[in-house]
Amino acid sequence: MIVKHIPIEVTSKQVGKPVVGDPADLTAYILEPVEGITDKKRPAVLLCPGGGYHKLSGREDQPVAMKYLAAGFHVFVLHYSLAPDVFPRALMELALSMKLIREHGNEWNVDIERIAVSGFSAGGHLACCLGVFWDKEWLYGALDVKPDMIRPDGMILCYPVITSGESCHRGSFECLMGADAAYKDEKLRRLLSLEYQVGSQVPKTFLWHTWTDQSVPVENSLALLQALRKAGVNAEAHLYPVGPHGVALGTDETQGVNGKYLEPYCDSWMDLAVRWVREQL
Repeated sequence: MIVKHIPIEVTSKQVGKPVVGDPADLTAYILEPVEGITDKKRPAVLLCPGGGYHKLSGREDQPVAMKYLAAGFHVFVLHYSLAPDVFPRALMELALSMKLIREHGNEWNVDIERIAVSGFSAGGHLACCLGVFWDKEWLYGALDVKPDMIRPDGMILCYPVITSGESCHRGSFECLMGADAAYKDEKLRRLLSLEYQVGSQVPKTFLWHTWTDQSVPVENSLALLQALRKAGVNAEAHLYPVGPHGVALGTDETQGVNGKYLEPYCDSWMDLAVRWVREQL
């Protein structure tokens, strides 16, 4: 396996406002061909850990990547920009990451028609942003790329932040938009309420959430699922009756302090997601 750390840099001109932090880091886990076993191109997952747009969860990072690698997929983990940087910097970093993977498809042995974008919580919002906005001129035009180069072939969304409405996760929108804009810029707030942005451009979607999520209510996923259904987008959804927000894999590997995030009831999601990639992408 090859591991690369690739800087993903977005300029102030592209974002349309000053950028604050360092470039994003794209950590690439690339499986090498094995002589006599396989030299076929592999699917890839472009992964966005959660953390409310103000931090990145380590439990939704490498442990998840290792599971996808074990299934035979390449994995690219984006450590994207956080507050005080605001929208659309992180989305542009994600779009440029997708472009980079496609450009290096032959070199890295990636099946460039089977690249899923995935995210947890606020990272799920970011992943879904790419799924709904990839064909918008304000995004691909600012980055000077062709829209097909940044289009995800599928989305894997794990207890995602979706809505800025009644069931919103306030902290995520305050960090993504800036505290003032989150409550004063109604046009932007509506734009970032992703259930309103779903159309036929959205790729097929795998979605899961827990009914007892105390931070990002399950209504976020339900709103997205309804929008996908209305738009005719193929989707697979799993709603588990128990599990805290941030459950990650639900296994010993991501259980956290005092086993807070150990939830065997919903640890089946990873096997289901792997099967979905193999059969649906």
